[in-house]
Amino acid sequence: MDGFRPSRRGILAGGGAALAAGMLPRPARAGQRTILNDASGLNPTPVMRHVTPRTGATEALIETLRAELRDAAASGRPVAVGAARHSMGGQSLARDGTAVTLEGGPIEADSAARTYRVGAGARWSEVIRQLDRIGFSPAVMQSNNDFAVGSTFSVNAHGWPTPRGPFGSTVREIRLLLADGTLVTCSRTENPDLFGLAMGGYGLVGIVVDLVVEMVPNVLLAPTVTVMPASRFAEAFVATVEQAPTVRMAYGRLSVARAGFFDEAILTHYTEVAHPPATLPVAASKGAFTSVSREIYRAQVGNDFGKRARWIAETRLSPALDSGIATRNSLMNEPVANLAAHDRGRTDILHEYFVAPDRFGAFLDACRETIPDSGCDCLNVTLRYVAADPDSRLAYAPVPRIAAVMSFTQGFTAGEEAAMMRMTEALIERVVAIGGAYYLPYRLHARRDQMARAYPALDSFIADKRRHDPGLLFRNALWSTYMA
Repeated sequence: MDGFRPSRRGILAGGGAALAAGMLPRPARAGQRTILNDASGLNPTPVMRHVTPRTGATEALIETLRAELRDAAASGRPVAVGAARHSMGGQSLARDGTAVTLEGGPIEADSAARTYRVGAGARWSEVIRQLDRIGFSPAVMQSNNDFAVGSTFSVNAHGWPTPRGPFGSTVREIRLLLADGTLVTCSRTENPDLFGLAMGGYGLVGIVVDLVVEMVPNVLLAPTVTVMPASRFAEAFVATVEQAPTVRMAYGRLSVARAGFFDEAILTHYTEVAHPPATLPVAASKGAFTSVSREIYRAQVGNDFGKRARWIAETRLSPALDSGIATRNSLMNEPVANLAAHDRGRTDILHEYFVAPDRFGAFLDACRETIPDSGCDCLNVTLRYVAADPDSRLAYAPVPRIAAVMSFTQGFTAGEEAAMMRMTEALIERVVAIGGAYYLPYRLHARRDQMARAYPALDSFIADKRRHDPGLLFRNALWSTYMA
């Protein structure tokens, strides 16, 4: 942590609010299945085998995975691969199957090519630490540092560097282990079909072993914060990230207090410091929550006064307390646990929606008409820019879109789960109606027809998955719910 002084991004803590807890199983007794869960805490799933291959030589990992695939195929078990298991609808779990948890892996940078080869199980904190030593930074990464690089590719997550597309846009190639044990190299020119299927394919076509990814120089950045009516945000955001060549990172927030719900926005963008020191500081967690700022964030739960107080802290207190100057690596080096709740009776649930900038006003209307009366408690909305994604078969941004990352808190009761399901279905319907999409790693509350409308290539994805995996070895809850 950065001492006891709250940083701007610490107070403004954004998307990624759920803590990946309860994922590691207790040792099972003879004859018992192992129970795994994901970040929601709502998907306890029995598995027949849970395998965590040893971190070490990549070739040894490949042989271990091949053996597991042969064993699962012979036993008729599905295989699902995960790392932090931060998805919230069982996308990394297969009932009575083999669960593979990837951890660690080599990280080899090529400064001349401005790329690095990284094992799929390596966490972003490890990547930042390695690249920081040689003056580089991930071109795009997930918004928190405790997720694995392979998982980020498999959900094709985006970040807040601008003007960038999802993480997959910075991946040059991958090595993919298919269901029959064949190892193939995939890129935009070599096996491009498999490359597009695996990018945002949720592990349904194979196991990503390692990746070659772009990196950029690490630089010192300073923020500019602007408060504005939410109705002006989309135009200002697009102008900032597309027309200002000096802007390196940017994001927005919306006020979630019931009085004036989604009426006010903050736009924060970062530009390079004109005269940085010759040696940049080592990447710390600049966004790390202190006990004070964490309390400000958690005080919003069920408390509209807390939501108003948090907005005052964002718009007035934080800019006065901290200049916000930090390296690019420090800004991205934030663990998800910074936002975690301590209340074991509640869980934080993420939603994410993608809308074209010219439909952002309609999106705000849909949220105002759906969320406040739903009985669901919204804690945060972070807004990011996502450039068009031409590669992923299940692309959520086929054109440039604004991403709205929403964090809700709910209890584990049936009533609260039902309320969340009703609100999610209603909000997805409104978003799809204005040509938008919703993100697939979260709760599986959408209807099948809604998924097909949000992702028009869904049927072709399913057909090609079956072609490459005719025995349907790779399955998870997303497949079982919508694709089987």
